[in-house]
Amino acid sequence: MKNIVLIGMPGSGKSTVGVLLAKAIGFGFIDTDLLIQGREGKLLCDIIKEKGTEGFLRIEEEITSGVAAENCVIATGGSVVYGASAMKHFQEIGTIVYLKVSESELEKRLKNLFRRGVVMRKPGETLSDLYSERVPLYERYALVTISCDGQSVEETVRAVAEGVAEVWRS
Repeated sequence: MKNIVLIGMPGSGKSTVGVLLAKAIGFGFIDTDLLIQGREGKLLCDIIKEKGTEGFLRIEEEITSGVAAENCVIATGGSVVYGASAMKHFQEIGTIVYLKVSESELEKRLKNLFRRGVVMRKPGETLSDLYSERVPLYERYALVTISCDGQSVEETVRAVAEGVAEVWRS
């Protein structure tokens, strides 16, 4: 199936790039964070507060492992890479693209991790800790990596489209 699955840190632009990319290439768009919020009837931060981090991750993996799509851009939550079955599913249904943003750039972009519903697995965890933990996971699963630092959203959309087109041609 031809889908494009966007992974990356919170604030890397997955949802924004995803919507614009879908419009540019004539695909549908799915935001897995919105699927989770829709099913649970709550904001991500409230789900995490009520169910705990591990409870949230179970919900996320269950929902993302069941995404059925064709010709869609799928923007995932930053924590999706903790779910092995979800990532295996995404590898089967699409091309996984890592939107790579440096830690210093993320610090500028992210103002309130809690309100965004960012999954922090350890008490007192910092953005730097999260970055160090997740980047190897993003790199493991990505078929295409796009460096987003210093790029406009439009440049990122173009780079993703070109990177995926190259993979699909080979």
